[in-house]
Amino acid sequence: MDMKMAYVLFDKMTSLDFIGFHEAVSWLKMLQAKEGVSWDLCASKDEITDDRGMTLKIKHVLPDLSGYDLIFIPGGLSTRQLRSDAEFISWIRSASDVEYKVSVCTGALLLGAAGFVTGKQATTNPSAYELLAPYCSEVVKARIVRDGNVFTGGGVSASIDLGLYFVESITGADFAQQVQKKLDYPYYRPGQLADVVMPYGP
Repeated sequence: MDMKMAYVLFDKMTSLDFIGFHEAVSWLKMLQAKEGVSWDLCASKDEITDDRGMTLKIKHVLPDLSGYDLIFIPGGLSTRQLRSDAEFISWIRSASDVEYKVSVCTGALLLGAAGFVTGKQATTNPSAYELLAPYCSEVVKARIVRDGNVFTGGGVSASIDLGLYFVESITGADFAQQVQKKLDYPYYRPGQLADVVMPYGP
């Protein structure tokens, strides 16, 4: 079964939110763990600039997201405004039937504004717990939260953990451990899948 992924990017996003996840899941293709793995950089225009001034060229401008198997939304301060941007949120809603919906950091606010975490547990950057609360049934103070096929990660560097977690959830612990070694990332613990991973203190 193919795995076609859409990275939904925007101005003033935090690039590590996206790059960390992508670095992990791209190994699905590089090590041929899954057939038909591909990804597109998607945005509302053909060039975006992140919150540190790095510019990315975008080939897929406002594509119909329903054609993907996974959408991924990073965070960044601009999510606080984008969640009220009716046109942008309408575009994200075109992913309503997409199998996997994934966010890191305040990307969860955009999943929330689109209605994708309604009645679900979710997490985000600890600085945005109160902003996420109206959109979901419970904000879980943890690095990774899975509710069905909605995966949310905590702040910034949690993108790497979430990428490894997603890889493990669709391939198994052995392959996730291979990827972990490729990344030289010692902090994730394969073989301990749960709906809440690395909970924070009260």
